[in-house]
Amino acid sequence: MSSTTVAKPLARRASRGGSRRRKWTTERIIFTTLNTTFLLALAAVMVYPLLNTLAISLNDGMDAVRGGIGIWPRDFSLQNYNVVFNMHTIYQAFFMSVLKTVVVVATNLFFTSMLAYALSRTEFIFRRPITVIFVLTMYFDAGLIPNYLLIKDLGMLNTFQAYWVPTIISAFNLIILRTYMKSIPEEIIESARMDGAGEFRTWWQIVMPLCKPALAVVGLFVAVGSWNAWLDTLLYASGNPALTTLQYELQKLLSSSMNAGVNSVAATGAASSGGQVTTPIALRSAITMVAAVPILFVYPFLQKHFVSGLMIGSVKG
Repeated sequence: MSSTTVAKPLARRASRGGSRRRKWTTERIIFTTLNTTFLLALAAVMVYPLLNTLAISLNDGMDAVRGGIGIWPRDFSLQNYNVVFNMHTIYQAFFMSVLKTVVVVATNLFFTSMLAYALSRTEFIFRRPITVIFVLTMYFDAGLIPNYLLIKDLGMLNTFQAYWVPTIISAFNLIILRTYMKSIPEEIIESARMDGAGEFRTWWQIVMPLCKPALAVVGLFVAVGSWNAWLDTLLYASGNPALTTLQYELQKLLSSSMNAGVNSVAATGAASSGGQVTTPIALRSAITMVAAVPILFVYPFLQKHFVSGLMIGSVKG
């Protein structure tokens, strides 16, 4: 057989393959263009409020009252941040918010994952009634006053325990972790038991490392909720200044600003520096950025685990 005879079918095959590739490439370009345009528009809608808040926080306070600021400060000034960081409670509140978030996330992941492992085991005969009891708590709540009376009767008012003890277990997070743990092959757990591992060791050394994506999802949920919470400080720890949190200070600032209007001195006690005086709208934006930055820095490190864990935990099982 001559080389020309062999080359012709190969040439025709390559020609057909190249045509298909060109056709697929065209479709892919159109889809990618439309998809990218839509996502960029959606991202712009989501990012604009953050950029607008940042621009106002970097703008002169008196000029910000006029409005009309977009994503770029009209009269650049750091006076708002100077006032925020000169507040005598800001550093204590920031430290307490960080400590509270770390403790709440650690205890919630520890106890919720432990219970989720027990409820994911088919040999545990009480798994269904216990699961139903926790699910019911998602639909029925005792209310604010009974919760307050419970914390008071337990002697946890104005103590750090009021922050993390009520959040030890979350029913929603429990369902996510239990569903994810049920997707782990039974052979892995049986192999650990054959090697002499008990239930606690199996959960800690075998199941927990395999649940990193789901733990990242739950941890981010809990961290954002704990960081943004201010009502628990108002109800349970407002009598102890050492337990004040950043979001609680922000809420007090917002309340005083609404009561005093544009009179920044009466609203916040803000001092002037270099002839500049801050105003409530600018000060609110500055302290909002200070409160939001830590979570914005944490999320990129958990994004990969967050997406995969949320998808697997919601589909499998």
